Amino acid sequence: MIIGMDPHKRSATIEVLDDTERVLLGQRFSTDTDGYRAMLAAVSTWPARTWAVEGANGAGRHLAQRLVADGETVLDVPAKLSAQVRAFETGHGRKTDATDAHAIAAVAVRRRRHRQAVTDRQSAGLRVVTVDDESVALRLLADRRDELGVRKTEIVNRIHRLLSELIGGGAKRFLTAAQAKDLVEGLTPTGPAALMRAQLAAELVQELEGIQVKIKAANRQLRQLVIDSGSHLMDLYGIGPSSAARLLGDVGDIARFPTRDHFASWNGTAPIDASSGENEHHRLSRAGNRRLNRVLHTMAIVQLRQPGTEGRVFFDRKRGEGKSSMEALRALKRRLSNVVYRQMLADAGGQGSPRQSDLQPDLQPDLQPDLQSDLQPDPQLDPEGPETTAEPASTASASAASVSAAVSAASVAALVSAAVMTGPGGQAGAALDSSATDCDPGVGSSDEPLPGPAGTSIPTDGRRRKGPLT
Repeated sequence: MIIGMDPHKRSATIEVLDDTERVLLGQRFSTDTDGYRAMLAAVSTWPARTWAVEGANGAGRHLAQRLVADGETVLDVPAKLSAQVRAFETGHGRKTDATDAHAIAAVAVRRRRHRQAVTDRQSAGLRVVTVDDESVALRLLADRRDELGVRKTEIVNRIHRLLSELIGGGAKRFLTAAQAKDLVEGLTPTGPAALMRAQLAAELVQELEGIQVKIKAANRQLRQLVIDSGSHLMDLYGIGPSSAARLLGDVGDIARFPTRDHFASWNGTAPIDASSGENEHHRLSRAGNRRLNRVLHTMAIVQLRQPGTEGRVFFDRKRGEGKSSMEALRALKRRLSNVVYRQMLADAGGQGSPRQSDLQPDLQPDLQPDLQSDLQPDPQLDPEGPETTAEPASTASASAASVSAAVSAASVAALVSAAVMTGPGGQAGAALDSSATDCDPGVGSSDEPLPGPAGTSIPTDGRRRKGPLT
């Protein structure tokens, strides 16, 4: 039996469906202790049950985690999949808690029927919810660190506004708590308005000092958590404790991304193909996980500020090829996404540096011809050189030809397996087999990469649309 749940903060609507989508129960419960117990008692008639919860990493997290803690099997149903079910129903777009619960349960039933192979712990492509692990703790602390950073910026801006009215020319652009305190203590305000501004500035400086203490404490804790996790992300130039924790917390298991291109599409650094007819055109992707995109942007800016860094050399080379500053920056972010992906693969394999066998080959050519070199191994940022496959273990009498054939067969099998596991979006996360849907409910599987441009069947003259990448 599949129990679909439409969760809310104070209520949850469930509907029980069998394999034929026959409705056996539909009811609404409160999410307090009494309501939760009543919900479990209502479904106790079906011991072989599976819960399908919409947004188990978002609005439904509190209920999904309670169910998992009680030994229930819980599947995470993305909101976009249930929306597709509602779109093809005969309810003329009606959306109620009851129809939502029915659509959520129908997603799990139909996907299980399609796969024809489901056990208690396998979910026909839907992610099985597990108890929160250390990656969740990293994400929570990283969120707290980001909130402290936003609060610090707000306070500094308010201090700047007050000091601009008390000091000619205002204060310097980058202002620390100690510098702001010295400026405020040196003021000699006259008049009620100036005295009030000085008082407010002194209070804000005191708040800024407290925020900076909390930020330093959070950074120390994040650094220790990242080190304890065995990650070497902080060894990369431009990645600090907060950025490393954000990567580990949001990505989780890096193995859910088959290739570096899937990872780049998920974090929004890969361009989107917008070609039509003979015009080849690509535009900037504004989808994907914007938090990770911000981490890669910060990493790129830090490298650009220091002459001689690999990122700066790569940027200057792209500028010399005729790209604009923004195009070169986007190419750099795309390359840094590959660097981060390889490092996380190496960490997952128990090594401090990327392994040759972890470098997945590209399954399709780059979508933009003039950016094809950006995705190829580069001596500046890819010291490993061309991608290779580790030689499998063999007996001493095995010939080189048989070893090569075994490696080729294993590579083909891996590619075929990856093709089978990918969904219609060309990404394992789009089929939800690897749960590549972001923890933020606003970033769903439809934001994952497309399978690529269609094969050319009509000869073209090879013309490309002129103009910058927008």
